[in-house]
Amino acid sequence: MLEKTEGSPPEMSEERRTMRRFDMRLPAIVKVADASVDELLTETQNVSARGVFLYLDRSLAPGSRIQVTLTFPPHVTLTEPLRVRFTARVVRAESPLPASRVGIAAVIEEYEFLGSAASGS
Repeated sequence: MLEKTEGSPPEMSEERRTMRRFDMRLPAIVKVADASVDELLTETQNVSARGVFLYLDRSLAPGSRIQVTLTFPPHVTLTEPLRVRFTARVVRAESPLPASRVGIAAVIEEYEFLGSAASGS
């Protein structure tokens, strides 16, 4: 068994995720605190109970706060579509990908269920 010791070289990356990630490309609306743009339309790459990875057309600094609203479809909820809004803190921005998209990893700090998408609440 390998143990990470203080001062050990960083060649072995330690997996820090504790929750299973689900590859889900879901439409999302992102609001960035203190941004000149009201809302950014995008899609998620993957989602877990504690985090999200999505794409934006701009980079965000680690520590930035974002608000994300997305709708889980019926095949995920096993009932009606469910809208969720959550506040998250950016932990990483990956270099521009094809078409100048930037991958944003964020940890979810709080969330609220907005009801089913069909009810419009």
